[in-house]
Amino acid sequence: MLDKVVIANRGEIALRILRACHEIGIKTVAVHSSADSNLKHVLLADESVCIGPAESINSYLDMPKIISAAEVTDAVAIHPGYGFLSENADFAERVESSGFVFIGPPSESIRLMGDKVSAIKLMKQAGVPTVPGSDGALNDDPDENIKIARNIGYPVIIKASGGGGGKGMRVVHAEAALLNAIALTQAESRSAFGNDEVYMEKFLETPRHIEIQVLADGQGNAIHLGERDCSMQRRHQKVIEEAPAPGITEEQRNFVGKRCVDACLEMGYRSAGTFEFLYQDKEFYFIEMNTRLQVEHPVTEMITGIDIVKEQLRIASGEKLKITQDDVQIKGHAIECRMNAEDPKTFMPSPGDIKLWHMPGGPGIRIDSHIYSGYRVPPYYDSMIGKIISFGNNRQSAMTRMENALKEIVVEGIKTNIPLHQEILQHSAFKSGGTNIHYLEKRLGL
Repeated sequence: MLDKVVIANRGEIALRILRACHEIGIKTVAVHSSADSNLKHVLLADESVCIGPAESINSYLDMPKIISAAEVTDAVAIHPGYGFLSENADFAERVESSGFVFIGPPSESIRLMGDKVSAIKLMKQAGVPTVPGSDGALNDDPDENIKIARNIGYPVIIKASGGGGGKGMRVVHAEAALLNAIALTQAESRSAFGNDEVYMEKFLETPRHIEIQVLADGQGNAIHLGERDCSMQRRHQKVIEEAPAPGITEEQRNFVGKRCVDACLEMGYRSAGTFEFLYQDKEFYFIEMNTRLQVEHPVTEMITGIDIVKEQLRIASGEKLKITQDDVQIKGHAIECRMNAEDPKTFMPSPGDIKLWHMPGGPGIRIDSHIYSGYRVPPYYDSMIGKIISFGNNRQSAMTRMENALKEIVVEGIKTNIPLHQEILQHSAFKSGGTNIHYLEKRLGL
C-alpha cells in the first residue's frame, strides 16, 4: 500500500480523500494556498505545505510546486481529486516522470479521452453506442460539411474536440447557419483550448444525462457500478444527482455497462472513471468520459457499498481489483444535493464567515463537507461547500429523508442554495423522476 499521499486539491473532496487514506493507514500531505490554511483537511493532515497565494493559477494549478511538495515530504503518490489538474494529461505525465504515482489513469488514457474525436472512435470500436455524427473532425470543405449535416438531420450541434463544461459548442437548426457556426466554434476552440478541431453530432432535444461509473486496475480487470442520473442541471452544472436512474432497467444497465467495461479493457484504463451519456427514447448515446473521481460518486457508493476512493488508492498501489462484476449488488436509492455558497435566486456567490453550521442527521444521511462554524468561505474558488446525500430502501424513502435533512440544516452568515433544493424536491416532475437536462432551466425561466 502507498505510504504517503499528497492531496492536490481543496475543500470537501480533499477531506474525503484524507479520510479514505487514514482509514487504510496511508499518511497524508495537504498542499494548500495561503487562503486555505484553515481548511479542515489541512488541520487534520499528517503534514501540510503552503504552495502559493490564493489564486489557483499560482497554487492549485502550479504543477512544479505540487511535485516539489511531494519531494520535500517524501510522499510517494499524488491524488488530484476532481477539477484543477485532475484531467490534465501533462500533469499526470510529469508526476509519473518525476517518480511519483499518479492516483488516476495513465496520462495516455487522459489524453485519449480528453480529445472527443479520438474518444468517440474508441467507443465505437468497443461497441459503446454513440450519437450519430461526422465520425471524426470536420474538414474545410463547406460542401462536404453541408452534406454531413443533411445526412445526420437537423438540428445538429458543432462541438470542439478539446472542449468541455459546456464550452465550445453551438446548436444549428437550419442549413443557412451551419458554415458560420462551424467557423465560430473553430475560432472559440482555438482561443479556449489551443485546438481548432471540431466535429458534428445530431442534437438531441430532450435527453437525460445518464452516466456509468467504472473501476479498472489496468491489469485486465474492470467492472461497472451501475448508473447515475445527473439531468437536474443549470448551465451544464449538475445540481442534484441520484442513483440508480429512474426508469432504467437492469437489462439496459447491463447492456451499456458491459460495453463501458469493454472500452476500459481495450484502452488499458486504470483507476475510477465515468462514461457520460445522453439518453433519449430508450437509447444511450456516449458523449464523453471523465477520467477522474466525480463529485457525485457518493450516490454510487451508497447503493453498492463500495468505497470508490479506497479502490482508487488500492489500484494505484498496484493491487488487482478484488471485486468482480458479480459482487456488485445495487440496493436501495440515493440522492445527492450540491450545497453552494450562493444566492438561491440570483446564483451570485456568497463568500464570508459561517457563524453557525449545524449538520442534519438521522438514518441514511451522509454529509460530505469541509465547513465548520467560524470557517470563512473564500471568494477565489468554486462555490460548492458540501454535499448532502440521502439513502433509502427506495426512491420515495430517499426523497423523504432528503427533505427532512434539508429542513434540519442551519448555515448562518452566508447564503446557500438550500432553498432551491427544497423547491426542486417539491416539483411533481422531480417526484415522478426522469426529467430531461433542460427541465430546471426552463422551470427557473433561464
